[in-house]
Amino acid sequence: MIPNKNINNVFYLFLFTHLLLWTLIPTFSNTNLPLDTIEALAWGSNLDWGFNKHPPFSAFAVEFFYKIFGNKDWAYYLLSQIFVLISFLFVWKFSNEIFEDKTYSLLSVLLLAGIYFYNFTSPEFNVNVSQLPFWALSVYFFWKSLNLNKNVDWILFGIFSALGFLSKYLFIYILISLFVFFILNIKIFKKSWKGYFLSILVSLILLIPHFMWLFENNFSTIFYGLNRTGLSEYSMINHFKNPIELLIKQMIILIPFFVMFFSILKKRKFKINTKNKKIIFLITINLIPILLILITSLVSGAKIRTMWMTPFYLFFGTFFLLIFKNFVNLKKIKRFYFTFLFFFFLSPIIYLLVSFIDETKRTDYPGKEISRLVQNKWDDNFTNEIKIVIGDEWYAGNLSYHLYSRPIWINNLKNKASNITEDQGVIYTGNPKILKKICPGVFGTIKPVGYCMIGKR
Repeated sequence: MIPNKNINNVFYLFLFTHLLLWTLIPTFSNTNLPLDTIEALAWGSNLDWGFNKHPPFSAFAVEFFYKIFGNKDWAYYLLSQIFVLISFLFVWKFSNEIFEDKTYSLLSVLLLAGIYFYNFTSPEFNVNVSQLPFWALSVYFFWKSLNLNKNVDWILFGIFSALGFLSKYLFIYILISLFVFFILNIKIFKKSWKGYFLSILVSLILLIPHFMWLFENNFSTIFYGLNRTGLSEYSMINHFKNPIELLIKQMIILIPFFVMFFSILKKRKFKINTKNKKIIFLITINLIPILLILITSLVSGAKIRTMWMTPFYLFFGTFFLLIFKNFVNLKKIKRFYFTFLFFFFLSPIIYLLVSFIDETKRTDYPGKEISRLVQNKWDDNFTNEIKIVIGDEWYAGNLSYHLYSRPIWINNLKNKASNITEDQGVIYTGNPKILKKICPGVFGTIKPVGYCMIGKR
């Protein structure tokens, strides 16, 4: 066992090592940033209160980093890890509220190293990673608010709830779960309803700009999300196939977690005391979101993508340690640490192997080289800067990110840039066969897309 005085040091060593590994490894193994990160950077170049696919927070986060670091790939891997580590930190702080012995709090966080979402996929900053800290922060300050009933905690809960929702709409599942816990506990409700409604008011105020954007843009993000679930291709079998597939995939993802967890158990028995507020709360925040999303898939036939459940397991370690607490053998903790270290270092090794073996990944896209060639072509033909790139988030987004003028990205001209002139410096990307026929400027190709340059000669 680790002496209590050293547990904090071990925890922070874990955070530092995690950040270092998952910032450096993708930096040196990838040629280009991942798709979702480039997508967020494209949105960030032309900030708004929403975008064609998602609410705006991830775009605001990457653009903040761009203003500081520019087009340095390592900065966005670092950003992703900062978000992951903040979530780990508040899982730790919450677990300290649950357990008297910090050993259990440490184990609660270390167990997360056995979950695919918090290692292998964590370098890619996207809307799933973006909501992670707010999921943890919302749970932590909701729990704190229930116990202390201070307005400052309720306000913070409201703020982080809004930021989570502005990261991804699926954040609603944890908010619904917390609401269920709140209304089913009459004593808590009577004592804290004023604070709870204060948090709702704070959230709604912060969400007003996004709601206005939604109305002005015909709820485009919501329709995009519905299309991504496959609801446009309705089939009765999807009501059964999709939730079963989702459940199987999630169970497979959790195998390393349970291998780590069972390594420390002396008996595979658990005890649930329904009168224990801590246990009921942990059941609520861990199982109800999963149950709700399975019901969503079952009722609607929606295909829930595996990555959408990224934040759902943040408190799994805390939950299982609490219900199995009487059967945890801390005398055999060395076995757990060996198992933890195995999975902790296995993930980056696999990541490296995949990076070097798989040559079809988007992260092998020569975005920097293509942007340099485009810039040279532009400089040979025009005297002004490139200020606008038009096209999809990947090809046009890469140009927006890599070109030194940091042109703004636009998906299309509709309702966005009807008054574009050659003086502004524009590059269109798209189908080369179509673009070649209609291009009024300098045409070229970036396989498999074409580009059309319109600038001031």
